[in-house]
Amino acid sequence: MSDSMKEVVETLDPVSRQLIPASIDSGTLVPLKTTLELRDNLTLGLAYVTRAPTRHTNDIVTIARALAGDETAKNLPHLRRCSKPVDLPPHVKSTFMNEGHGRMVHTGKSNWLYILLGPKDELPYDELLRGLASVDGIRDDIFLGVIPVPLLAPTSQVQANLWSQQFWQTVYRKNNPLGPHPSNICRNTSIVSRDAPVWMTLAHQIARKSRDNGFGEPIGAVIIKRTIPTKFDSTKNPTYKSERSNSNMTQGSLETTDPTTPSDESFSVRDKPAASHDSREPENDTAEYAVTSGATGSEPEAKETTQIVALAGDARWYQQERIGRTGNPMGHAALRAISMVAQKLVRAEDRAESSPPIMEFEAFQDGPLLDDEEVVFNAAHPCPDGYLCHDLELYLTHEPCVMCAMAILHSRMGRIVFRHRMPLTGGMSSEDRGYNSCGDPIACDNGPCGGGRGLGLHWRKELNWSMLGWEWETDTVERLRVDPHLHA
Repeated sequence: MSDSMKEVVETLDPVSRQLIPASIDSGTLVPLKTTLELRDNLTLGLAYVTRAPTRHTNDIVTIARALAGDETAKNLPHLRRCSKPVDLPPHVKSTFMNEGHGRMVHTGKSNWLYILLGPKDELPYDELLRGLASVDGIRDDIFLGVIPVPLLAPTSQVQANLWSQQFWQTVYRKNNPLGPHPSNICRNTSIVSRDAPVWMTLAHQIARKSRDNGFGEPIGAVIIKRTIPTKFDSTKNPTYKSERSNSNMTQGSLETTDPTTPSDESFSVRDKPAASHDSREPENDTAEYAVTSGATGSEPEAKETTQIVALAGDARWYQQERIGRTGNPMGHAALRAISMVAQKLVRAEDRAESSPPIMEFEAFQDGPLLDDEEVVFNAAHPCPDGYLCHDLELYLTHEPCVMCAMAILHSRMGRIVFRHRMPLTGGMSSEDRGYNSCGDPIACDNGPCGGGRGLGLHWRKELNWSMLGWEWETDTVERLRVDPHLHA
C-alpha cells in the first residue's frame, strides 16, 4: 500500500479499516457524459433579423417581445440581441449588405444596428411586418432577414467564439447547459479520486464473496458518507431539508448565469436557476480539503473523513433456484444497499419493532447475508438525520440497471461510481447502445442484440434530481464477468 493510500486509510472509520484488504488497487475516474453532451452539442434553428437606427432599437425589441411572448423571449439567452454591422460574420455581412439600403448601413459612420428578433417559428411573419412598419425610422425600407442560430448555449468560450464567426454573436455565460459544469466535475473528481480505490476494492471483495457463497452474481455495492470540513451539511439543517422537500432538487450543479453580463446586450436574460445543493458550498475550493480553526494555528487541522454506511453483494439467487437469467430483482446489490441504509435510519429513530410476517419467500433480500455485510449493518448510521441517501456516495462493480438507476435517483444519492459498463441493460451511461454488444450469437435468438440510445439517468433535465457519476477504469483488478444481458 502506498504512503498516500495509507494516509487515506487513516481517515476511515474503524469499521472500514476492519474490512478493507491489505492490498488496494488503483484506478482512474472517467466522468460520465450526459445525453445532451453526446447528441445536442450543436442544434440549429432559424431566426428573424432586422436592422434599424440605434435610437429605435428599444421600440423594435418591444414589438418582438410582444409577438413572441415571455416564454419565447427567454429561449435564446446566449445570443446577443443587437450587433453592429462590423461584428456580423463575413458571409452574413456580404448577404445583408446587398439587400435594400445595406451599403449605407455598413458605412464606417453608420449608427445602425442589426437586431435579433427571435425564432422564426414563434413570430408570425405578417404581424411582424406590421409591427416594424409602425417604427418611423425603418418604415420606408423594412429589412427582414432569416439566419441560422444555435439553439443551445455554448459550453466554453472557444465554442462561443466559433459560433460568433459562423452564425451570430454568442455569449458564454460560464455554465454548461448540457450537463454539470467542467469546474464542478474537476473539483469533485479530485475529492472522490483520493479514496475511490478503497471503496471499489471493497465492492469487488463483497461481490466475490456473494458469488462464492451462491447468493448471486459477482456484483457488489458500497455506500459511504463523506464529511468535508466547513462544507454545508444539509442533513443537519431542518430548515434546509424542509425547503428541499418542496422543490425540484439537483445534486452537484454549479450552473449559474454570469451576473456581470449586461442584460441589454443579450437576446434575453435567463432567470437565475434555483440554488442546488453544491451551489451552497463555499466558493473557495481549498476549504473543502482542510481548514484550520483559530488564527494562531494552535489547534489541529480538520481533515476530511469518510464512513461506510452500507455494504451489499448481489443476492438474486438466494432462496430460489437458478431458473432463467433474471433471478430476484429485489436482490440486486444496489437495492439491497439502499434498503440497508433505510433500515439503519429507522433503527436510529428507536421505533418499536413489529413482528415480521411469516412468509415462505422473502422477496426483499435486504438483510445481511455475509459476515462483512452484518458488520456494516450493525454499525450506527454516521448521520441519521437526512433523507435516505442524500449526500451519500455509491460505489458499484457494475453499471446499475434501469430499475436500480431510478431507485438510486429516488433515494437522492449524491454521487455514483461504477467499474463495468453494461451496454445492453445499464441505465447510467449515455452512449448509444451498439449492436451485437454481447458477441454471443447463441444467446441472442432474434439476431444481434443492442441498438438504441443510452439513457444517461444520472443527469437528465426531465428528472427532478441529478448527480455526478464516474466510470472507474483499472487494469490491475480481476474483471468480474457476468452475462452481458444481465440486469445489474
